[in-house]
Amino acid sequence: MKTPLPFTRTAWPGVAASNRDAPKPAPRRIRGLTRGQWLLAVAGGGLGIVFATGMVIALARWFVSLDEVRAFLVTYPGTYASAVAVAPGFPAWVQWQHFFNVFLMVLIIRTGWQVRTEKRPDAFWSPRSNKKRRISLNLWFHNALDLLWFANGVIFVLLLFVTGHWVRLVPTSLEVFPNAVSAGLQYVSLNWPTESGWANYNSLQQLAYFTTVFVAAPLAAVTGVRMSGVWPKNAARLDRAFPIEWARALHFPVMLYFVVFIIVHVTLVFATGALRNLNHMYAGNDGLGWAGFWIFSASTAVIVAAWIAARPIVIVPIARLFGKVKTR
Repeated sequence: MKTPLPFTRTAWPGVAASNRDAPKPAPRRIRGLTRGQWLLAVAGGGLGIVFATGMVIALARWFVSLDEVRAFLVTYPGTYASAVAVAPGFPAWVQWQHFFNVFLMVLIIRTGWQVRTEKRPDAFWSPRSNKKRRISLNLWFHNALDLLWFANGVIFVLLLFVTGHWVRLVPTSLEVFPNAVSAGLQYVSLNWPTESGWANYNSLQQLAYFTTVFVAAPLAAVTGVRMSGVWPKNAARLDRAFPIEWARALHFPVMLYFVVFIIVHVTLVFATGALRNLNHMYAGNDGLGWAGFWIFSASTAVIVAAWIAARPIVIVPIARLFGKVKTR
């Protein structure tokens, strides 16, 4: 039995009491955060990075103003005289291979990320010789790009040593290390190193390019082979010498290294004299004209077009030339 109200009832439930609006759906979350929260996080992070960068630059400018540091910068200006002479400029083969390398690296990074994050592949590829073995279409495309990139890299290194241009990338004196520190201080303090990339890289550039070509690239290739089907089956000694866990632990950080290198490299190309730097690599001259810029723009358009075109509708017919493709 209901307890009677202690007062006279004056209100009764209306239409809204039995026809309530459906509750609003919960906002979509991406890795635990809503879009608004992500926007705030990105904006806050961006402001934090800008503030931290400003503080680092201010500290660096104060540091290089010290008498001892000034003397160090005079002694080690950021570059050293190479023990081996090399003709200035960039041959046509360097320009072409630079484009091919960028073209392939962008697609390799894209497909590598797709392979790492995909949960349910849309298509699978199998070799004609072993139809029981299958890999995702993205992994096949990633491996195919890797082979082209590796071939391009081998040709590049061979031509480097045949033509003598290896001197640009390989340090020939221990002076490279203090000069690299000097160049780094000059970059961070926004006092750009006074060098001519047309004739010689500064020491920090040389170490960065050496690391990229002769350390990071081989690591990417070796770890990629270890994780691929190319690696010999039932090779116990090889497996013990180079466990697949090591390859997995190294391969992704190496990819991140390339991403950071590309971002820093492109930023400095534009910040330290865009027209001249682009002319060096794309137009083959040391001038300040616009030819290099327009060639760079055209090459960027080609890369963007390849990025957009790299979809199953385009990749599947190519993959079928080398094996069997099964789509969902």
